[in-house]
Amino acid sequence: MQPGTHFTFGDHATHGSVASFTSSMPAHLAHWYLEREQFETVPGEPGLYRLSEPERDGPRRTRQGFTVQADIRLDPALSAGPPRPVRPNGLQERRSRLAQAAAGRTTQRTTPPTTSLPSARPIPPKPTYAPTVHLTASGGGWSR
Repeated sequence: MQPGTHFTFGDHATHGSVASFTSSMPAHLAHWYLEREQFETVPGEPGLYRLSEPERDGPRRTRQGFTVQADIRLDPALSAGPPRPVRPNGLQERRSRLAQAAAGRTTQRTTPPTTSLPSARPIPPKPTYAPTVHLTASGGGWSR
């Protein structure tokens, strides 16, 4: 075993995919970790854990997250997992449309239109007389 190896995995005739921990790993931490990785203790075999529900993609679940160097059955290069069904979710089509839109010309940076803008209200002519403003003082109010 290489230094720093904490777990060993293998194939057991009775229990299927099994794991055990090495002396470099504290027992309570190994137990905590293997249970969270869906291994369960084997009754009567101290330190041996079997994969729960091994018929449900056991080899892939056993090697998941670990570097396996010994057991040929668990080598990812030699044992392919079951084919996963492809569910179309439209993501590829959406990405394709976005890529095409990004590659195309934009209408936001075109030359300005050649037609003139519609004019606003006509400006009234200046009056010929000076307007008179009458201010009245009121007796009941605030003064400045």
